[in-house]
Amino acid sequence: MDVLAFTAVVFAGSLFAGFLGSLTGLGGGVVVVPLLTVALGVDVRYAIGASLVSVIATSSGAAAAYLREGFTNMRVGIFLEVATTAGAIVGASVTTRLPGTTIEVVFGVVLLVSVYLTLAIREQAAGAAPLGGSRAPPRRRGGPNPGPPREGANQPPRGPLGFGIMAGAGLISGLLGIGSGAVKVLALDQAMRLPFKVSTTTSNFMIGVTAAAGAGVYLRRGFISPSLAMPVMLGVLGGSLIGARLLIGARVRLLRVVFALAILALGVEMIVAGLHL
Repeated sequence: MDVLAFTAVVFAGSLFAGFLGSLTGLGGGVVVVPLLTVALGVDVRYAIGASLVSVIATSSGAAAAYLREGFTNMRVGIFLEVATTAGAIVGASVTTRLPGTTIEVVFGVVLLVSVYLTLAIREQAAGAAPLGGSRAPPRRRGGPNPGPPREGANQPPRGPLGFGIMAGAGLISGLLGIGSGAVKVLALDQAMRLPFKVSTTTSNFMIGVTAAAGAGVYLRRGFISPSLAMPVMLGVLGGSLIGARLLIGARVRLLRVVFALAILALGVEMIVAGLHL
């Protein structure tokens, strides 16, 4: 396969990955890394490096919109970035030294856990209040904490627990090149008791910064190839935008279940490939 054909295939696959990731809420990285590794034979380290670049691009656009609308809790996000960036640097440093087969097995296991966490969080959020419902704070400009002031708003409860979970989320992000948004939302929503909409928007803000920390390690060690990262970034970004538009009028629960099954299959495939079964 020549360079042009390979680039076209990578772009098409990344477009599908971004579309699939936006519908499941897991992000395009969970699809693009198995796709590049299993289907196209790309070294898993280069696939993770390209995925991190795409995570930075897709997170930045959405994070800017949420921040402009006043939903993102900047104070909590910046505080927890200390944990996620440190975890991402450690995870990326470990990955660049691990055998590729070990990374594939770990990636497959994390995919299976991420699908479970995402479906559990989404189901709980749907049962408690719709996105933008009673738990969502009203729009407010001019302050780091959206919504009306409430007791303990500036110091969310169980902060150390959330900080520890965020360190683990950063470790996963740097280790595998995914946003680990499900783990971040789990820390913000369940451990720190922030409203669900604030949790999701703050998590989105943090994902790009965490990915940038991990990408720096991959770049320094030569595992980010511009010829691979560029079509992956453009494809995932385009697919995410398409998925976001279709998600508005789609049957969300059915779509997420169907595509979660597809990601489960990818996780199993990564484990099988890593174990050479």
